Amino acid sequence: MEYKKNDVVTVNIEDIGNNGEGIGRADGYTLFVKDAVIGDTVEARITKCKKNYGYARVEKVVTPSPFRVTPKCIFHRQCGGCQIQAVQYERQLIYKQDKVRENLLRIGGFTPEQIDAVMEPIVGMEEPWHYRNKAQFPIGYDRDGNLIAGFYAGRTHDIIANTDCMLGPSENRDILEAVLSYMRENGVSAYREATGEGLVRHVLIRTGFSSGEIMVCLVINGKRLPAEERLVEKLSGLRLVGGDLGEALSNGAASTAEKEDAGKRIVSIAVSVNREKTNVIMGNEIRTLWGRDRIEDSLGVLGSTERITFSVSPLSFYQVNPGQTEKLYHLALEYAELTGKETVCDLYCGIGTISLFMAKRAGKVYGVEVVPQAIEDAGENARRNQITNAEFYVGKAEEVLPKLYEREGLRPDVIVVDPPRKGCDEKCLDTMIAMQPERIVYVSCDPATLARDLKILCQGGYEIRRVRAVDQFGHTCHTECVVGIQRKHI
Repeated sequence: MEYKKNDVVTVNIEDIGNNGEGIGRADGYTLFVKDAVIGDTVEARITKCKKNYGYARVEKVVTPSPFRVTPKCIFHRQCGGCQIQAVQYERQLIYKQDKVRENLLRIGGFTPEQIDAVMEPIVGMEEPWHYRNKAQFPIGYDRDGNLIAGFYAGRTHDIIANTDCMLGPSENRDILEAVLSYMRENGVSAYREATGEGLVRHVLIRTGFSSGEIMVCLVINGKRLPAEERLVEKLSGLRLVGGDLGEALSNGAASTAEKEDAGKRIVSIAVSVNREKTNVIMGNEIRTLWGRDRIEDSLGVLGSTERITFSVSPLSFYQVNPGQTEKLYHLALEYAELTGKETVCDLYCGIGTISLFMAKRAGKVYGVEVVPQAIEDAGENARRNQITNAEFYVGKAEEVLPKLYEREGLRPDVIVVDPPRKGCDEKCLDTMIAMQPERIVYVSCDPATLARDLKILCQGGYEIRRVRAVDQFGHTCHTECVVGIQRKHI
């Protein structure tokens, strides 16, 4: 049967797609159905038809899946952030585990026997809510011209008014309401993307989950905010209490000590100047209005009481889920098999998070990162933690690594890579193979590019020893993964 746009069909949902959509078939015709859950039977309206497949959206759930749950967020379907919030969390983990495995089979070209022999169970979260330590909220107007903060609707730049995202700390709501209140009281305009007019574009909030320190940074389409002192007054005076302690304080059940220590605190208020017509959120010019220009936070690794303190600026890359990051880094250290003597290269090192954990257990660590500010932060973080055996280089990994190899004769025992979603540059992979480290630890945020790169490394004389997914981003389609790779000795 030939289908066309707006046809309504009944579909049994048999799988989950890369973007969280349900996958089913109507008379053999494959449909990707938005908001459908694996195991559902739905009536779906077709929105787009291709020759061999089409797209649809749920009109009615005829028989709900045993894996379907009621989302906590009322904006779940409109917002593009939590694509699989309607799926039971345990089933989300199965989906992510399968996603990593299927990419290794399909793109990497590995056999099921190879992957099943090395793949370990996914590391899930004990509490998959309020885990994000960073959020960027666009500021705009609703249809009636009222100021709003929230998130973009899926695949659009239309803002859904929501100051209480279930993935971030509950304190974010109070901060956003204070910013909106300041804007209303002082006639401060929001940025309009269509015209390029207006002042406030985004509000960035970063929270140190360990330290309790909070940074608020307004991204503005100009040099200054009107009445900046009034914004500082509103934000610096906030008493931020969330979660169980907030409830205890409100109903009088908190102890005197808890009342004294309660709440996270804002220690940094800044503006970021971005006057470009661009989708890039942050500008490069940062000006501190009050407090410090950065916050501190600390991370440990599973099974150790030792923690490393990090300095985090508005532009720093810092893992957004600290609880799961500690598990992720524990695996990276375990897969590196360090004895205290090894030379380690950490590529795409950011502010030195993995580098410094490696340095505690290695002879020497070289970190490489393309962002100059991140390298400055990495060096400062090493000094702050009295780590003297870590050295950092600024530049692209594919350019710096060959120089270290060809000019300085660097022969690392272990290479760690934690690249962006696009994966490693081919020249970088070729140099890694030429350096012949004993082990490579690959930390990935995209199973597809991971599989592509592993194929190249394994063709170059390496083999996969261990693979483990880590759920860093509950209720979304994204997953992190750590792979231990060993050089073959023939």
